[in-house]
Amino acid sequence: MPEFVNPTRTHGLVDILDRVLDKGLVIAGDIKINLANVELLTIQVRLLVCSIDKAEQIGLNWWRNDPRLSMPATGAAAIPDLDARLTRIEQQLTRLAQPTGSASESVSKSSRK
Repeated sequence: MPEFVNPTRTHGLVDILDRVLDKGLVIAGDIKINLANVELLTIQVRLLVCSIDKAEQIGLNWWRNDPRLSMPATGAAAIPDLDARLTRIEQQLTRLAQPTGSASESVSKSSRK
């Protein structure tokens, strides 16, 4: 860290970013909003900036099991589901496009199922 304080040595942004991602950087802070000695809001901020390899080294891997961050499986299993959904939507649109008498009959038939 002393080399960052030395003003004679210049560092590029890439060098600094490489070091931060390799070693990691933790930023922690609290924000409190008080009004007349009554605490209205407290925000605790904890931020860790590091590479994925470093995060896994220290035991962080929550992104592997988060369904919002994991990509759905692509391939043969995903396509039939998509085709089935598309077929159902097309059938519903066809029923809705039928003349009024036929549409009400098909809706009543489908609601009985």
